[in-house]
Amino acid sequence: MNVPKRLDRLALDGAVAPQLHGLLRDRIVSGELSPGQRVSETELAKAYNVSRQPVREAFIKLAEEELVDVRPQRGTFVRAISVQAVLTARFVREAVEADLVRRVAHHANPAIVAKLDDQLELQREATKADTATEFTILDKAFHRLLAEFAGQPEVSAHLQAQSIHIDRVRNIGARTFSLEKLLVQHRAIVDAIRAGDVAAAEQAMRLHLREINNDLPRIVEASPHYFEGIEALL
Repeated sequence: MNVPKRLDRLALDGAVAPQLHGLLRDRIVSGELSPGQRVSETELAKAYNVSRQPVREAFIKLAEEELVDVRPQRGTFVRAISVQAVLTARFVREAVEADLVRRVAHHANPAIVAKLDDQLELQREATKADTATEFTILDKAFHRLLAEFAGQPEVSAHLQAQSIHIDRVRNIGARTFSLEKLLVQHRAIVDAIRAGDVAAAEQAMRLHLREINNDLPRIVEASPHYFEGIEALL
């Protein structure tokens, strides 16, 4: 297992297990640790100069999030991406975010639109640079802003937690997703908000969040060994 040996990312005066959980979670979601890859409790403990107990606690939390499989007598492995979990998360996001954007469009003001336009400009720059990682960060910020403007910032945090499987797909298939298409979809959402067109804003959001339905089959076909429950696409 390729384990980073830097300790500067661990705050030595803080609880170790939550930090290790966050580090490993990020590496799994980003695709740095691939589905099926073994992660060693012993190696991680040695790399971070900690006991095995906090590593074990981090593994338990990751298992609860369906990111690893802890197999007795065999070890711990990065779990394959559940196609059904991706589809379920997308369905929930559409239902919730369609309502959020309706609220934003209903009471939008110039200040809100200006902030959204600023976000679009940052996304445009990332698109020109063809930087998928940066665009993904900006995409999350865009959706957080909408939840905030809808008066429901806590909802965004909940949705992000539920979207880890979608994020894994997006990072594994980063080159499959068209950044320009995503930017165009974001612009359509903002333009509808600008016009105060509630119905158009909802429709634009639904179309945007359904985009993964078009990309997921291609990503699964390219890397079927990274997924489980592929029959959900049939």
